[in-house]
Amino acid sequence: MTKIKLSKRLNQIANLVDKNSIVADIGCDHALLDIYLIQNKIIKKSYACDISSGALNQAKKNIDLCGTKNIEVRLGDGLEPINKNDKINTIILSGLGNQKIFQILSSDKEKLENIEHIIIQSNTKVSQIRNNIIKLGYYIKDEKLVEERNIIYTIIKFNKGKKIYNKRQITFGPILLKNKDDLFYKNIEQKINDNKKILLNMPKRKIFKRLGIYNKIRLLKKERSADV
Repeated sequence: MTKIKLSKRLNQIANLVDKNSIVADIGCDHALLDIYLIQNKIIKKSYACDISSGALNQAKKNIDLCGTKNIEVRLGDGLEPINKNDKINTIILSGLGNQKIFQILSSDKEKLENIEHIIIQSNTKVSQIRNNIIKLGYYIKDEKLVEERNIIYTIIKFNKGKKIYNKRQITFGPILLKNKDDLFYKNIEQKINDNKKILLNMPKRKIFKRLGIYNKIRLLKKERSADV
């Protein structure tokens, strides 16, 4: 049996999955995360779903190569391939933009009825993801930052339930704010620099957009210097 070794990003996602879960990995790509979760006896079963038939063909090859059971491969967009009879309690969405993630979850709200956990790793606008998934009836259970190939990723685990958050918590993450570390501050520094580059390339006539960027930089600098 071939043992799967995950990237730092996928490994951090795996660390947030509850023992004995039944998982739907939406946008599973080559199903490496699914195989790892089964091989390490973290979950009971995984539904590896993707819109790309090419990705799923490779996923099937990987599953066969590793001799992994209890992974079912399904072709389809978003939550389309899953149903209540699958008894899924955890959804994983990684490597997608915030708009696509919210579109997937909000367009099939009835399929979230029995979903206790949603684990997200997005490439864009993490604060909007926090805000939107909270509105779907979930709260933030855990958050992690991980750096891989000079990119800092945010991974968030949502549990079903309700909590009230302020704007600062939505922007920076309630758990990340509690556990500020070197990577937290490095992430803020990168965002400050990214916004400064945007300003440099933005025409001066776009006064309101420039003002918005200035405000973002101001908030980031304020958080950088804030007490834990």
